[in-house]
Amino acid sequence: MRTAARLDTLGTEQAYVVLAAAKRLEARGHHVVHLEIGEPDMPTPPHVVEAGVRALQSGLTRYALAAGVPELREAIAQSLAARGVRAGPENVVVTPGAKPMLFCAALALIGPGDEVLCPDPGFPIYDSVVRFAGGRPVYYPLDETRAFAPHVEALAGKITPRTRALILNLPHNPTGGVATAQDLATLAELAQRHDLWVISDEVYGRVRYDGRCDSIAALPGMAARTVIVDGFSKTYSMTGWRLGYGVMPASLAEPMTTLVINNVSCTATFVQHAGLAALTGPQDAVTAMVAGLAAKRDLLARGLNAIEGIRCATPAGAFYCFPDISGVLDRTGLTCESFAERLLAEQHTAVLAGTAFGPAGEGHLRLCYATERAELERALASIRTFVGALTPAAAGLT
Repeated sequence: MRTAARLDTLGTEQAYVVLAAAKRLEARGHHVVHLEIGEPDMPTPPHVVEAGVRALQSGLTRYALAAGVPELREAIAQSLAARGVRAGPENVVVTPGAKPMLFCAALALIGPGDEVLCPDPGFPIYDSVVRFAGGRPVYYPLDETRAFAPHVEALAGKITPRTRALILNLPHNPTGGVATAQDLATLAELAQRHDLWVISDEVYGRVRYDGRCDSIAALPGMAARTVIVDGFSKTYSMTGWRLGYGVMPASLAEPMTTLVINNVSCTATFVQHAGLAALTGPQDAVTAMVAGLAAKRDLLARGLNAIEGIRCATPAGAFYCFPDISGVLDRTGLTCESFAERLLAEQHTAVLAGTAFGPAGEGHLRLCYATERAELERALASIRTFVGALTPAAAGLT
């Protein structure tokens, strides 16, 4: 039996492939250091869990409105004021995680043959949803010399009459890069001059180490052409709850809601009430998490830079290091894929090859540092041991 050809356009996330391999090692009794999956290690804040439990016990287990619980939509709209974005509940559509909103945005905005500017390296689902919608990803580079800020001039040079949309992800996965205020202003001017939609993935928006909180949608004229994609997974450590949302022009919210109805009907009601508690309750856990992540970032970046053949920029946001290991690869003949595979097999440390995030990830790794300090120290020791044992002759074994 044949399947529909559209399935062939879908990619995947290598993180889940590596996680499965790591779990097989653990099943055989090995201790594995998990730096592959992008998940905070702090528990969901207790008051959020309690709100979810109360909602369940109160019988909030039936269908919700397709666009989301009104109180949550209102709270989301109000929370955006911290980024300078003016919005009301009519601009908000709630989904079971941020990925469904990425799919909704792609299906609503991208037609066959449309070109979409995607970051490279970048979250692999961007490429996947663009192709699924019939569009063509056009990759723009990030500037490694400026800590992976978008290379605005190079991006501008890739705009053609067929360009329909620009995907931004700030802070950025996998590099932790952010954009300057001037970069955002220039990108906004480009979007307006070329009549582009902007899909702004801001799921790491609260995980920044410079105290800033911004959005391209806050700039003049941009709210009318921007879809903000966000969620609760990273900020509130609610990855398993599956709660996300989109913020968009009110005229787009109705067709987006129709997409939600056709796909998932609605988002679990009790989960939405937990999200309401997360937004409106104490933010101490978020503040403490970001402060802790800053210290872990410094530990990992410093340790990686101390290993011969590895260079690592200090990320400005999110919770990933994206070290350049080309010095090791050039010496040994390994690829970043074989390096990651052998590091897991021999040292039981799970990381991702940079190429899991696009061609520009060649020569890099992605390491998630949202874990215990002891695990980061263990990972650094295993990488030092692994790199120290590599010789040019060893490359022939891969």
